[in-house]
Amino acid sequence: MSRKIIFWSFSRVLLLALFLILVLVSSLLFIGAIGLAFKRVGFSSQLTVLILAATFVGSYLNIPLFKIKTIFPIIKNEYFSFFGLIFRVPQIEYEDFSTIIALNVGGALIPTIVSVYLLWSLPSTVPYALTGTLIVALVTHLVARPVMGLGIVTPAFVPPLASALMAYFLPSSTPAIIAYTSGVFGTLIGADILNLSKIPKIGARIASIGGAGTFDGIFLSGIISVLLV
Repeated sequence: MSRKIIFWSFSRVLLLALFLILVLVSSLLFIGAIGLAFKRVGFSSQLTVLILAATFVGSYLNIPLFKIKTIFPIIKNEYFSFFGLIFRVPQIEYEDFSTIIALNVGGALIPTIVSVYLLWSLPSTVPYALTGTLIVALVTHLVARPVMGLGIVTPAFVPPLASALMAYFLPSSTPAIIAYTSGVFGTLIGADILNLSKIPKIGARIASIGGAGTFDGIFLSGIISVLLV
């Protein structure tokens, strides 16, 4: 049996260029979908661009709110020699540890301002938004998990799906606003605020509300959920 050897005709540089083009095109399509989503909830093109830019830039900004101090166990190893043999003995020491609780600008502050504006503009949606927020917060709280050294992590797809379902089932004439507001508030409450008591046990220097492990869920809950309705 003869064996055939297949050679790739593309150079590595060309493959890298094609990959970068694919990433760029995908990013542009995603941004276009985001713009469409915000337009559906009543924002102009200029305001949509401003909100998107502020959200992306703001995701790197955290506003310190307060500190939580706790006693955190630290394992240190001590070694001693006995008849030429070296033994390692773990020692647990307790040290004072403080965690800064901060507010993420792109993941919490801006989405909250947008949501409050939407509800202020249409007060009739407030009861439905509150109902959706409670349910999304409950679902998000059930799946949110504390991660050592990081913070509270939430599966990114859970809040958007939960808020989209609320938009479908709640009898409101503005399902897009229900999806957006319940997704944002529900994720912030269910993932971060209801888990503040677990922060001292995580061992993170900074825990950001709306940042790190919950930013994706908050951001996508405002985008995917609106696109689904």
